[in-house]
Amino acid sequence: MNELKSLTTGRVLLPGDEGFDEARRPWNLAVDQRVRAVVEAADADDVAAAVGYARLHGLAVTAQPSGHGASGDTEGTILLRTGGLGGVEIDNGVARVGAGVKWGEVLAAASPLGLTGLAGSSPVVSVTGYTLGGGLSWFSRKYGFAADSVRAFDAVDAEGRRIRVTAERDPELFWALRGGGGDFAVVTAMEFGLRPAPFLYGGRITWPIERAPEVLAAFREVTASAPDELTVWFDLLQIPGGPGFVMIDSTYLGRDPGTLLRPFELIGGALSDNRRLLPVAELGSICDEPTAPQPGTSRCELLTGLDDQVAGVLLGEPIDPLISVQIRHLGGALSRPADGGGAAGHLDEPYLIYAIGAPTEATAERLERLGKALVPFSSGRRPYTMLHGGEQAAAAFPSESLARLRDLKRSRDPHGVIRANFPVLR
Repeated sequence: MNELKSLTTGRVLLPGDEGFDEARRPWNLAVDQRVRAVVEAADADDVAAAVGYARLHGLAVTAQPSGHGASGDTEGTILLRTGGLGGVEIDNGVARVGAGVKWGEVLAAASPLGLTGLAGSSPVVSVTGYTLGGGLSWFSRKYGFAADSVRAFDAVDAEGRRIRVTAERDPELFWALRGGGGDFAVVTAMEFGLRPAPFLYGGRITWPIERAPEVLAAFREVTASAPDELTVWFDLLQIPGGPGFVMIDSTYLGRDPGTLLRPFELIGGALSDNRRLLPVAELGSICDEPTAPQPGTSRCELLTGLDDQVAGVLLGEPIDPLISVQIRHLGGALSRPADGGGAAGHLDEPYLIYAIGAPTEATAERLERLGKALVPFSSGRRPYTMLHGGEQAAAAFPSESLARLRDLKRSRDPHGVIRANFPVLR
């Protein structure tokens, strides 16, 4: 394994080396990544060298910019850190980013131009990892999955060759990389179309937890007829050892949502309301999620509806020991097949529920109870980027798409040199 150090410019760490344990640690500190080595790639040539070395020695590589989607399925692999592959370029409405670029960097560059990428709730998530898994954005109701905006990938294939992937050059791999995960090639850079956002209105309203039934009723009312430009999320938050809150987060692609959010404004007792016109660069301030690694365990379900029975499940017992139970409104463009779309496909389900808590036995039991209670109201499918340890990629795709992805994996990487966080053949 020491030979690998002579093949790359970036740092290579082996077990026992100073800094090895820190380098192998993913974003979710509850996930233990047992790896043979960590390669911190300095450029695309380092990526090619690491993949070529792994293929020659019968090993596998797992590529992670920061490890936000880590599953712990890394036993015996070379962990390939691509966080050092930076750079944001915007030309004529198209962004080109290195594999290590985070969404906050893209939004900061696009915001002065009146443009936006299809970012999610956190500014510190890598653009590439998020997009390879589909990418559910604040603006996906208007524009679909982030993956469907991709124009091209620069990547390294399982042979260790640097390749460029477009719809014209390699349509099957191009389809797979747009939402099928990182099981088929190691992406070193990506190009995608930005979207117009000359005005963005958004923010959060917070009430005491006792207002949750009223807020959920209003959420159901608003989302039943929301235009595609409006996205609303409902969130129950329990501060460990402290009070509980219910919150509404929203974005509107326009100057003023008018009366679209009026049902929330009629609910009394709000503790705060910071909705406003805001620059796209401040999108991450809405949810204000932690920007440093945290331990946690989570569960996601796609809901087929949000009727009184589902409301009873959500509000029927305290949130504790969970920290957050969030419902996201989907629909819009997400429910319609995209022209020339990728493996992410589309979502028939109108809502998503995501619950998270500290990695304790009590949290695991609460998540299990919640999942079982929601079985009659969920489809069983989950977005790829919201899979958690112990789940399989099969849960993220319709059967036809899964079969197509598996066929591609067998033909392009028969020796399993590249291993995604959630491999498609498991």
